[in-house]
Amino acid sequence: MWKVRKGKLTDHCITALVDCINWRRMDVNLALAGLLFDLAFLAGENQRAWGYKRAAKAVLRLDQQITPLVQANTFRAVPGIGPTTDRIARELIHDGHSGFVEQSVLESGQGDKVAALRALRQHFLSRAAVQEILARPGEPSSRKYRGDFQMHSVWSDGVEPLDSIVTACLARGHRCAGMTDHSYGLPIAGGMSMEQAVEQHAAIDALNRQYAGRFRMFKGIEANIRADGTIDMEPQELRQFEFVVASPHSLLRKSIDQTPRMVGAVSQPGVAILGHPMGRRYNVRSGVNADWDHVFEVAAARDVAIELDGSFDRQDIHYELATRALEKGCLFALDSDAHAHPELVFSEIAIAHARLAGIPSTRIVNYWPEKKLVTWMKERMETIR
Repeated sequence: MWKVRKGKLTDHCITALVDCINWRRMDVNLALAGLLFDLAFLAGENQRAWGYKRAAKAVLRLDQQITPLVQANTFRAVPGIGPTTDRIARELIHDGHSGFVEQSVLESGQGDKVAALRALRQHFLSRAAVQEILARPGEPSSRKYRGDFQMHSVWSDGVEPLDSIVTACLARGHRCAGMTDHSYGLPIAGGMSMEQAVEQHAAIDALNRQYAGRFRMFKGIEANIRADGTIDMEPQELRQFEFVVASPHSLLRKSIDQTPRMVGAVSQPGVAILGHPMGRRYNVRSGVNADWDHVFEVAAARDVAIELDGSFDRQDIHYELATRALEKGCLFALDSDAHAHPELVFSEIAIAHARLAGIPSTRIVNYWPEKKLVTWMKERMETIR
């Protein structure tokens, strides 16, 4: 129903490709944070390592790039920034690299391990980069974003009750949201039993009556993808929800090819969104290894949306992989994966990645009018026999 032509680069896509190249070169904050994490690794488990990590996180949280702060000699006024970080920043800005860090890595004899860690920080965006990307005119826009389709409440591993989440979403200008607490197959995340799901749905119905015409909460679930590509719920259980997000939560550090697993997941009846497909984490793991082009082809054929999870340490999938999914004809979902109110802002990270990938709003479910969104959800559920 939502099919599009594949393989044609529009002017919008070409502009996004140029932006993609530029941001890889220009995100100084991300580069500096990575160097600080290098030093934290070399320092081991001690107070010095903690200090480097604190400085790295401070840099990643900044709303602007560090270059003007360093040039104005105000960088050290940022909490967590000390003389060593300031020195590395000046080297990075002036030379494009840090001689201090390079010498530290060389003297440690752990260059291979540092290189492996650096590979786990590729294709992320700092907050400053996100802010600058979204400040430019273009699409998708933050202003037209209608709702977030992966978030968690006190019904699983989130910390907010449903009514509070509605209030927070309205404050951000959202018109809808998809509540996707974890399924019972993931007990470590407090997955809901089906009995609890019935109770939650009654609470959602009450909120939808209260906010009728202003806001709608959809009844979703984040199901776990098993090793064989099936999901951890039965067909009759899935029918109780309005949409299903299927996500990998295991085998995320394995180098084995998991293409059959991920193809199986997007082929499962009822699945609407493939959540944080790689399962990667910044500076921690690279996630699932798969032939993503093949996974995207199958997802596109079944109108399963590929998620760009904006959670800061996930950013999954990232802009370069999203470009490939776009070329294969995929739909997309841009979500925060929020577990608390402040994390709703993570949807902006997903939007920034989508911009760099050149994804038009028409291909993103978060921008669809309610009628089109509901039709798409119902079509996914109708595949369950």
